[in-house]
Amino acid sequence: MDITLMVALVIALALFFDFTNGFHDTANAMATPIATGAIKPKTAVTLAAILNLVGAFLSTEVAKTVSGGIIREGSDGVQITPDIIFAGLMGAILWNMITWLKGLPSSSSHALFGGLIGAAVAGIGFNSVNLETLLQKVILPAIFAPLIAGIVAYACTRLAYGLTARHDPETGSKLTQKRGGFRTGQIFTSSLVALAHGTNDAQKTMGIITLVLIAAGTQAPGTGPQFWVIAACALAIAVGTYAGGWRIIRTMGSGLTEVKPAQGFAAETSTASAILASSHLGFALSTTQVASGSVIGSGMGRKGTTVRWNMVGKIALGWLFTLPAAGIVGALTALLVKTGVVGVVIAAVAGTAAVLFMFFYSRKSQVGHHNAVEVEEAGQAVRFAKKKAIARARARANKPEDTQR
Repeated sequence: MDITLMVALVIALALFFDFTNGFHDTANAMATPIATGAIKPKTAVTLAAILNLVGAFLSTEVAKTVSGGIIREGSDGVQITPDIIFAGLMGAILWNMITWLKGLPSSSSHALFGGLIGAAVAGIGFNSVNLETLLQKVILPAIFAPLIAGIVAYACTRLAYGLTARHDPETGSKLTQKRGGFRTGQIFTSSLVALAHGTNDAQKTMGIITLVLIAAGTQAPGTGPQFWVIAACALAIAVGTYAGGWRIIRTMGSGLTEVKPAQGFAAETSTASAILASSHLGFALSTTQVASGSVIGSGMGRKGTTVRWNMVGKIALGWLFTLPAAGIVGALTALLVKTGVVGVVIAAVAGTAAVLFMFFYSRKSQVGHHNAVEVEEAGQAVRFAKKKAIARARARANKPEDTQR
């Protein structure tokens, strides 16, 4: 196949992956404020889309890690080709679609790395992968980041509830707790998570497109993403974020634990801190793992709530299989495209058919802004009922007595 045509195909596929990354990871920023009623669902995804777009322009360190770190560019004789990158993207996209269909908040980042590594190993050999960079900037952050975020969220939740506890000074009994300020605060913390997500996840697609341009010989090795690449990737992830990803929002908002405003505030603060720090250091962090760890930690930090460990187990299993599953698909696709143009066409048609099948299958049990998080709807109903009861009580108190009988 003509190299220019192949490069164009890979760029289009990379931008589609960026789109799936957007709707797959919307829940990282907006699931908890939707669950607590801090932001309306449609407003939440619109805000997340805008901030993802802005965040994508703020940093390129992660893009450099992807384009010149994990897969060798060719300085030592190893040369990755656009065909191999095409195969890696296919593995990442299919895994993203499968986990989205199941409502599992798995890592789009690890799906991408797994697909690329599997394709590179099958198409070139083990020496095409920089194992040191993979360990330092992908594997170790994947292990420690969600743990650290969970511990920080646990501590922040305990602190938030401790500082805002109210007791009667005479009897020592608990008074009605007024923590509505945390619901307002969630607007800002969730916005920060969305901004941070743009600084990390959008960079990965920038790195992939930069890598394919280097592989095609149209860009010098060791250079960062060009402006048009940054702009295209920023737009793609923003549009994907606006699409919603409601299935995963349901899992993150109410599937792991019942989320209250103080918990959501603590979880979002710890998530944003971890993502921004990793973006600055060039760590290709899984924002999904960090956000999930924070939600679990905040659930453990509030007395009287329970963490749904069966769902946690399913998510952890998804994390465990992400790299190898995407890697296997990437490797099989790489072997197929090595046969020539016919192999590329077969892979493209089969991948497109699989994506369309999963999309239409999802329509049988549609999840949208109207039913994504039942907790949010229930919370609104309770607040409405309270307001109505207070209004009736005030009306009765102000009603003059009938003395004419």
